[in-house]
Amino acid sequence: MPPVVAIVGRPNVGKSTLLNRIVGRRAAIVEERPGITRDRKDVDADWLGRSFRLVDTGGWVVRGSDLDAKVSQQAERAIAEADAVLLVVDVTTGITEEDSRVAELLRRSGKPTLLVANKVDDVSREGMVWELLSLGLGDPYPVSALHGRGTGDLLDALVERFPDPEPAADAESLTPATDQASPEGLAVAIVGRPNVGKSTLFNQLTGDERSIVHDQPGTTRDSIDTVIETDLGPVRLVDTAGMRRRSKIGEGTEYYSLVRALQAVDDADVALLIIDATEGVTGQDQRLAERIDAAGCPIVLVLNKWELLDADQRAEVRWQVGDKLRFIGDAPVLPITALTGRGVHKLFPALERSVDAYHRRIPTGRVNAVIQGAQQAHAAPGGARVLYATQGAAEPPTFTLFVNRELPRTYLRYLERTLREAFDLGATPVKIRVRRRG
Repeated sequence: MPPVVAIVGRPNVGKSTLLNRIVGRRAAIVEERPGITRDRKDVDADWLGRSFRLVDTGGWVVRGSDLDAKVSQQAERAIAEADAVLLVVDVTTGITEEDSRVAELLRRSGKPTLLVANKVDDVSREGMVWELLSLGLGDPYPVSALHGRGTGDLLDALVERFPDPEPAADAESLTPATDQASPEGLAVAIVGRPNVGKSTLFNQLTGDERSIVHDQPGTTRDSIDTVIETDLGPVRLVDTAGMRRRSKIGEGTEYYSLVRALQAVDDADVALLIIDATEGVTGQDQRLAERIDAAGCPIVLVLNKWELLDADQRAEVRWQVGDKLRFIGDAPVLPITALTGRGVHKLFPALERSVDAYHRRIPTGRVNAVIQGAQQAHAAPGGARVLYATQGAAEPPTFTLFVNRELPRTYLRYLERTLREAFDLGATPVKIRVRRRG
């Protein structure tokens, strides 16, 4: 495993800006106000041929709300799990109580620590860094995370503190497994409206308090992912921010949170759409399902907080799913209680079935047999008919129909439904392409 480097400090000192500078892209959301980062975010990085994992953390505070305390606890856990730590301090404000407390925590931990004096944007600010010696963490490294000034020297010093890499295996010992696909395996995006229990389910599946859970809507602001080992092999779970209607989203943090969540859906092999069963299927749930379906991503519907409903309410919610979300086909519907883990064990078998259908390839002979049987049972109007059919692609299953004349949309839906039922495609998106003869 590559070394793990935690970036810690009080709010608004430039931790996320430093992470983005090191990895060379906007991996973390940055805004000029404190408290943007809350959960731990892991990102791959490298310097001078050495790979490592950077962990961005929320601002550590001495006193604050219950949510602030949870953010600080996440930062402390990142320190405990790290091989090295970067403590970021803002030289323009000097040493604060939070800076001193974090420095004390790091001295007690015994972890290799580099003191980063951030916002040294020019030579005139270099004299400010020496005040930081009183933190007892050695000489500070003056940098400007925003402009990149001094970050090279900082990274040189950081990689020197890494343990020596293990020698590479001999070529003769390599097995064909080294040529296989990415070890991250199946990508699963956990999506839904704000405050429906996405982070609670994420933590339940990972067996760790990886995401902060709070009753305040919008607690999660960036997409947080982790890889877990399951009976299906490695699974990469992605916890996303709650998605609201675009008309209610400004241009700041929530906008970028939405962009990251939508990107997670586009990159996923399957999506878990979390619905708050106590509120039923809302209009926003319908829009999210449409967006996931348009991305060509299989959907597993998860009805959270199921234990809070009586028998009549449960029947009503199931009816709403069948009525308002009928356009996504026969998607698996799993009632669970994310807080206690009840019913969560059924998720991975449902994921396996959905992904199997998503990657399925069907012989051309079987496709044509099903299409011909459908036409014999119910002919298209106006003499239109399918002359030949084949599956042109998978992920999702894509069928090409060669026809003698245009087929009505209603008839295409009939053929799609027939293909789904015949080949047990369930809720997997199915694409139909029509080619007219000549």
